[in-house]
Amino acid sequence: MSEPCFETLDISVERGVCLITLSRPEKLNAMNHQMIKDLRQVQLWVEEAPEVKAILLSGAGRSFCVGFDLQEADAATDIPGVKENRKILEEDFAMLMGFWNCSKPTISAVFGHCLAGGMELGLSCDLTIAGENTRFGEPELRFGVGIGCMLMPWLTGPKQAKEIYFLGDDRISAADALSMGLINRVVPDGQVLDSAMAMAQKLAVIDEDAMRMTKMAMNRSYEIMGMRDAMQVALDIDVEIASLDTPDRRKFREISVQEGLKAALAWRNSRFDQ
Repeated sequence: MSEPCFETLDISVERGVCLITLSRPEKLNAMNHQMIKDLRQVQLWVEEAPEVKAILLSGAGRSFCVGFDLQEADAATDIPGVKENRKILEEDFAMLMGFWNCSKPTISAVFGHCLAGGMELGLSCDLTIAGENTRFGEPELRFGVGIGCMLMPWLTGPKQAKEIYFLGDDRISAADALSMGLINRVVPDGQVLDSAMAMAQKLAVIDEDAMRMTKMAMNRSYEIMGMRDAMQVALDIDVEIASLDTPDRRKFREISVQEGLKAALAWRNSRFDQ
């Protein structure tokens, strides 16, 4: 099968490893609607590509991914209703969990900023390699929106997950993420992609059926513990939060439209820096 072409992704396959690179470096790889669509399509493609034995996800430029493109969302003239919000958030959720649900092993190579939806995307891969200066975080509650894909409580303890979610901290170090069990390894910043590729190439030579069935067994264990149902409940609640159009979200959007995203982020952070 020939490698597909996408507007927001770069795709290459070598020695059984499909390298997927988020390619909106001027936006720090913020996920707009087109990237969400492209990621979902490439997830479907790798499932059917016999030459792909392992998947490696990374980003172009200075950061892995800063989350969803807030400027695109804030530029919308109409505020989505419940039905529209559910459709949008279900599509986001399916994309974020696509690497977790993939039958083939997935690795994320993260660096720079790995925030909000970008953090969820990185964590959804089976293994995560991070640069030593990577900054993680889930700042959604700071500007009145919900958590799109509540995977973190299943990867670390409830105390850690609540602290990250409730405080909206977006300055979690790679060392702290490692200590909480959110990532697998921390390497020097310049070695992230090479280290992840070396691991992916090892995965690519393992028997395909044994790998697929082992991953299925591990994922099934989480499902038996209630992960699938719990995340569906969290998604339903996220739809409710999005449909409320909270005061904080309205204020953030107003500043973003009138003064720009940088000003909106400054307003968001100013309330917590006192």
